[in-house]
Amino acid sequence: MTESINSSTINSGNNPLNSTANKKRPLDGVRIIEVGQLIAGPFAGCMLGYFGAEVIKIEPPEGDAIRNWRVLDNGTSFWWRSIGRNKKSITLDLKHVEGQKIARQLMDSADVVIENFRPGVMESWGLGPEVLKRSNPRLIYARISGYGQTGPYATKPGFASVCEGMSGFRYVNGFPDQAPVRPNLSIGDTISGIHAALGIALALLERNNSGEGQVVDVALYESMFNLMEAVVPEFSGAGVIREPSGTTVTGIVPTNTYRCKNGKYVVIGGNGDSIFQRLMQVAGHPEMASDPRMANNAGRVQHELEIDNALAAWCMSKDADEILQLLEQARVPAGPIYNVKDMFADPHFVARGMFEQVEINGKPLQLPAIAPRLTQTPGATDWPGGEIGSHTQDILQTLLGFSPERIAQLKSAGVI
Repeated sequence: MTESINSSTINSGNNPLNSTANKKRPLDGVRIIEVGQLIAGPFAGCMLGYFGAEVIKIEPPEGDAIRNWRVLDNGTSFWWRSIGRNKKSITLDLKHVEGQKIARQLMDSADVVIENFRPGVMESWGLGPEVLKRSNPRLIYARISGYGQTGPYATKPGFASVCEGMSGFRYVNGFPDQAPVRPNLSIGDTISGIHAALGIALALLERNNSGEGQVVDVALYESMFNLMEAVVPEFSGAGVIREPSGTTVTGIVPTNTYRCKNGKYVVIGGNGDSIFQRLMQVAGHPEMASDPRMANNAGRVQHELEIDNALAAWCMSKDADEILQLLEQARVPAGPIYNVKDMFADPHFVARGMFEQVEINGKPLQLPAIAPRLTQTPGATDWPGGEIGSHTQDILQTLLGFSPERIAQLKSAGVI
């Protein structure tokens, strides 16, 4: 069945960026060939396409696997509508010599290639960066893999879940003496996609000086390693291993999550000295607010249990909304723990334009906007992820000059 997709995006709410159709975007004129599948590579392409790049996504004839992941609508995942936005889909069998030749032609016309196969796969197809550099020396070649392109682990398969563990990130998440926990997201893939987008932007800037492209080598475990704050210098300098700490952060007090009377949770960050005083006053503990033992963070760390117990009891005595109202009046940083339904109901999300509406077969669908917000050259969703190969004929005819007869031959041979 042919889908009907409305390519005009309506940002919900009073979003100052509602009218983006005629605004320039920072990556206008940049052509990207995305060969990645699932999450990391496609999320990098999604971000760059949102900010103006022309993203041509090469998919196998059966399509990217993410089209069939998680919650489906008429056989296509809602996730694909988001991560496939603003992309032109062309199907190519890269195991076929003719498919490799066509991919090579596309890459020779491009500014950027994004791939997230196991190291060596692109080379086996004759599409590695050293080969492409000969015909397109300005090409920026972004590679996302579990462990990077070099080193003893380079050829290992690396899913985000495994690489999050090796990066140290999983170790500090959870509670002492329990198995480390993971968020119910493929965060390693998404963080790596952001790192790839950043690396590509840096390489594009550098190309303005040298006139040459380069390889952007992104490893999933290294992207997560980048989030580890002071873990490395603390171990190197003091031999300290950061341990899991449940809902708190080691060495910063008070910052925790508390259950309220109505069963909802709030996060309170009262670790500034003056903030702590205001927090304990409003929580009904003026004696702790003025206690010299708790006047600075070092002292509060020593009395963390006493402080947390007092705040936990206070939160359990009131509903979450009342707790948050009192803390806002006292100028104490605090907030709710939201699920997605809560986000849709929050006026701030709506006012900031965090939901963008598209139409699929006449039905509205909200997609998440992509940060950051640029005031003069904002990004936008031009169309949601479409059908498999929906741009194949147009790309082959318009960009590569193929005749209808040749396209028919390629289709008959299973190349497209």
